[in-house]
Amino acid sequence: MLNLNDVHLFVQAVDRNGFTAAARALGIPKSTMSKRIAALEEALGVTLVHRNSRRFALTDVGREFHRHASAMIVEAEAAERVVKGRLAEPSGLVRITCSIPTARRWMGELLPEIANRYPALRVSLHATDRFVDLAYEGFDLAIRSHFGDLPDSDLVQRRVAVDPFWIVASPDYLARRGTPAHPSELAAHDALLVDPARPQWRLEGPRGATLEVRPVARMFADDSLVLSRAAAGGLGITVLPSQLCRAEIESGTLMRVLPAWTAGKVTTTILTPSRRAMLPAVRAVSDFLATRMAERA
Repeated sequence: MLNLNDVHLFVQAVDRNGFTAAARALGIPKSTMSKRIAALEEALGVTLVHRNSRRFALTDVGREFHRHASAMIVEAEAAERVVKGRLAEPSGLVRITCSIPTARRWMGELLPEIANRYPALRVSLHATDRFVDLAYEGFDLAIRSHFGDLPDSDLVQRRVAVDPFWIVASPDYLARRGTPAHPSELAAHDALLVDPARPQWRLEGPRGATLEVRPVARMFADDSLVLSRAAAGGLGITVLPSQLCRAEIESGTLMRVLPAWTAGKVTTTILTPSRRAMLPAVRAVSDFLATRMAERA
């Protein structure tokens, strides 16, 4: 493989019609210029320049080599401009993956805002509830909601929101069945739960109090939107992330039950494969999503 720096020096010498002018323009000694061109000729196994004190002249093969070398330098400079342009302004494609509930909750509102703020940016969203390997599958960032700490990995973790689970029910249900005054009373109420393997709630209350209750399982669904609509329809009591049910509570569709108590919390984290590999486009999207999610939380 040729030393591309030597190729660059050769093109400069030809374009400036001599070692002296090229060395002066590049700010290097003429002797260095001459030695590097000689090294290039040795690597190629040909003579590129006639050594003559009166004038600078190329051999036939030197002229052919200069034509191709000049084109190579032009392409290298164009490649450098592309990279610098990407570093100067967020642009290009950013691939995001998140769960289906996260996509429903956040992305419909936030992705159009990103598109309006960064016209040169394109975003591709992949919503799935399966495990996604960011590096292997080529994603730039992931948005993940989790109940415990994420395992240590090479991924950069950026926690953006912590959302408590509120206990909620419809006014109609509470009018029919009564409003619990203490967590222990939840055992007599119909509940809309996530997983048949976990038919209980672990509640956290004032001054660090904790209590586990096992209500009457009326329905199971692993989608918060389904649970919200079932609760609004009067089917029973459920627990939902506060941001997911805040609008329904403000409108009166749902009411908080035992407002001094919560049923745990869910953390939202943005993950990226590597801080060093983050292009401005990825960083811009990550910063924007982190800011907007924190504001809403």
